Amino acid sequence: MRAGSDHAGNGIRLSDEQRFDWLRLIRSDHVGPHTFHALVRHYGSARAALNALPGLARRGGAPGPARICPVEAAAAEMTAARAQGIDFIALGEPAYPQRLQMIADPPPLLAVRGRLDVLARPLIAIVGSRNASAAGIKFAERLAGDLCVAGLAIVSGLARGIDAAAHRASLATGTVAVLAGGHERIYPPEHVDLAKAIMAEGATVSEMPLTWEPRAHDFPRRNRLISGLSVGVIIIEAARRSGSLITARLAGEQGREVFAVPGSPLDPRSEGANGLLKQGATLVTEASDVIAMLAPILGRALELPAREPEPASPLTAEPGDEERARIIALLGPAPAAVDDLVRLSQTTPAVVRTVLLELEIAGRIERHGGGQISLI
Repeated sequence: MRAGSDHAGNGIRLSDEQRFDWLRLIRSDHVGPHTFHALVRHYGSARAALNALPGLARRGGAPGPARICPVEAAAAEMTAARAQGIDFIALGEPAYPQRLQMIADPPPLLAVRGRLDVLARPLIAIVGSRNASAAGIKFAERLAGDLCVAGLAIVSGLARGIDAAAHRASLATGTVAVLAGGHERIYPPEHVDLAKAIMAEGATVSEMPLTWEPRAHDFPRRNRLISGLSVGVIIIEAARRSGSLITARLAGEQGREVFAVPGSPLDPRSEGANGLLKQGATLVTEASDVIAMLAPILGRALELPAREPEPASPLTAEPGDEERARIIALLGPAPAAVDDLVRLSQTTPAVVRTVLLELEIAGRIERHGGGQISLI
């Protein structure tokens, strides 16, 4: 990199002073990734751009002075990041994810907590419904596990349902959680422990300030990073209007592969994924469907693992209201195995059998071959 220049490019390394200036510029009001890149291209460095901001705002007709990120605020964020083991990786530096550099308006600085090396691996995104069925969660776990053993790492958004299932299934081999808020504001709050577990072999990443509370419009912004990091995006259970479909659309715009898992046409949670299949998304019923598409793109063979049967759960007592609600929420028109209901509801076979008996007497479930249950 030329002295005094902050232009992003492959192989650059920012000095501490330049990284500090980049942080101040991207944290200033009305400076998003697009504006950041335009400013640095025009003025040659983030520091020169910071000096130019007041004049730009005045000439643009701003009602007051431009709010430039104070030196003290940037210094406090840098200090807090170091204390928590968070690295600010600049666009164009060797550790910055290669595929993310290719999207429109990539984050100038990516805050990464955990293992940086996982970002250099081929990444595949798995996203889907927060209110996922037992069958959907089961498939997400199986698919994520198989793809990880085949040599891929999993990217998702740390949301409830499908996202969390994909993360948990890939903890041991490497997973990346993209945050809608800052590293100190994990959302949803009940996934704080999951985020910590992810950092052992994977990473959490964010472009937002450390203390940023995620808002509704921050989730589509996060979704562009999920798809941008990945060679492809797999959708499992997505309603007609859902954030997962936004991720699929962004993936298509970014030139990524889009995969979808078919679901029951009677289940609203599958309406979006089924719609993607009609539009030409690659159908996925097993990991080999994904591997067949990705191997030529990655330029290397990917081998699938053999699966072992899962252990049974022990017996306990009668259902409480919360347990009953959890089990019913896992059911849908797509048949689900009883042992999956036991595991995903985090209860016991006796409790699940009792709830299923209640539902059966009420005429709300249908039994299928192989111990499968569906909701009528």
